[in-house]
Amino acid sequence: MHLHGVVLALALAATAAEYANQIKIMPGHNRPEDYSLPLPSTYLSSDDLPDDFSWAEVDGVSYLTKNLNQHIPQYCGSCWAHGTMSAFADRIKMARNGKGIDINLSIQWILNCGANVAGSCHGGSGSGTYQLVKDTGYVPYDTCQPYLACSSESTEGFCGSVDTTCSAINTCRTCSTFGSDCVAIDIFPNATIAEYGVISGEEDMMAEIFARGPIGCSIDATPIHDYTGGIAEDTADTSTNHIVSIYGWGVENGTKYWNVRNSWGEYWGEAGHFRVRRGQNDLGLEQSCAWATVDSFTLVNVPCYEDGSECVTTTRVQDPAKDIAGFRRRRGLA
Repeated sequence: MHLHGVVLALALAATAAEYANQIKIMPGHNRPEDYSLPLPSTYLSSDDLPDDFSWAEVDGVSYLTKNLNQHIPQYCGSCWAHGTMSAFADRIKMARNGKGIDINLSIQWILNCGANVAGSCHGGSGSGTYQLVKDTGYVPYDTCQPYLACSSESTEGFCGSVDTTCSAINTCRTCSTFGSDCVAIDIFPNATIAEYGVISGEEDMMAEIFARGPIGCSIDATPIHDYTGGIAEDTADTSTNHIVSIYGWGVENGTKYWNVRNSWGEYWGEAGHFRVRRGQNDLGLEQSCAWATVDSFTLVNVPCYEDGSECVTTTRVQDPAKDIAGFRRRRGLA
């Protein structure tokens, strides 16, 4: 293993504690893929892909939504929801051309209602998360149901004393004033999924990211507990236990790398992000990824009362795979 300036050597010491595996396929997750349109890897060649690309900066615009932290207000192993939902929220921002206030999605609703398909605080899967949203027909915005870091089986912190059952009030609620009971909102801002699937391998991952946006990928998180910066390199063990989102790639001093966003807060790593060597399946990052395309999302609430009535105007978007010629023209590939 060689060093490149500030590159961090991540050889795992034999005494290091193992990271709790947060990847789990739930019994109701019976459809890892649901798509019919062509994948970007079928209409993009390696020659079409630039040496450097990042959705954090495209023509001076960042299409990334806010950083997340799965570890507060108590520990919850919900990386699988954070990685995939942040990638999907980025794709909504892309559909809006980076304009307006970010739309962020309710991971707590996924924990409340997705135990059999997506997962819980004790593990889940990226493709299961996308199946849950597609099958249900929506994911609420996070202002409907903020993150509590609890699921029904959790006992950490205050989890044993809060209600996380799947119900109307645990989908979207309002608590309008002192002394009044909180009530469910029946019509609420939400986003929907058109198609979803799984991919692996450097070039297919790059094509998907370049054409349609960030993806959620599994990784071995054990070697990055103490990551403080640089390009992580470790091929010793490709078993995975954590899910993150990949939003781009680059090259530094001859070393190819992925741009990755974690869900451990901005005090970790490179302001919540990190880089991993690309092309050699370092940390198992290139062997299991999930993607989802945007169908619709609530753009404007008109008019919306305090009790949540009259709240939804949806906007539908078109998958680039429906207009490949137009996509190539916009990317200067025609």
